Amino acid sequence: MTQTEVTGPKDSAQLYLTVVLVEPQGALNIGSACRAMLNFGCSSLRLVNPQVDHLSHDARLMAVKAATVLENARVFESLEDALSDCVLSFGTTRRFGRYREGLLRPDEAADRLLPVAQKDAVALVFGREDRGLFTSELDLCQHFITIPTDENLPSMNLAQAVSLCLYEVSKAKGRLTGQSGSGKKLANNATLESMYQHMRQSLLHIGYLDPQNPDHILRTFRRILSRSSLNDRDVRILRGLFNQIDIYSGHKLPRRSANEDHE
Repeated sequence: MTQTEVTGPKDSAQLYLTVVLVEPQGALNIGSACRAMLNFGCSSLRLVNPQVDHLSHDARLMAVKAATVLENARVFESLEDALSDCVLSFGTTRRFGRYREGLLRPDEAADRLLPVAQKDAVALVFGREDRGLFTSELDLCQHFITIPTDENLPSMNLAQAVSLCLYEVSKAKGRLTGQSGSGKKLANNATLESMYQHMRQSLLHIGYLDPQNPDHILRTFRRILSRSSLNDRDVRILRGLFNQIDIYSGHKLPRRSANEDHE
């Protein structure tokens, strides 16, 4: 198994679902999250630049019988690396703003991810205990989840948030048992990020993006295209368009990728 593979289902009732914790700060929280994961049948954990030893005594103490989830967890230096093989990623956030539109409740997210997770890698991404996920990290996710908590104390404990999201997945899975998965095989994050970088350069070349703040408009394109659930063919067609933009702007790439065409 390669470093970026999500542990696959052992039977048709299980899912290609992984939990990603970004820069977790507490060993107790990591251990508690592992226990919550195993409660709901999820055993694939990825840690991005953890701030503590995830194999420490405190983490094992809270994991209880889910120590195997800790021991098999994979550690990555960046969220982009952790999500590279995932075709769908859901970032959790409690903040609202210009770049955080179309927020889903956990139950709505569960309904969207299940048909895909039956056959392709899907990630639930949770941010830092004190600051959550940065906007640049949410850019790597196709959908956003927010938990409708009370405004007097909107921030939830990390392990509780993991529990709640996986509980909704478990409920939805019960409703969909026996139904076939989505027929569309989606492009993974690595393919999408490569396309977005190509898109950025092409649109900068023709002066469409503001060089001082290209992400302002690019994030809107990310949201639009995320709703389209792009597959590999869709990406090839879009990159073919960007190649034509490069040609007519005088910035044609030195060598055209075999994976990029006009279809």
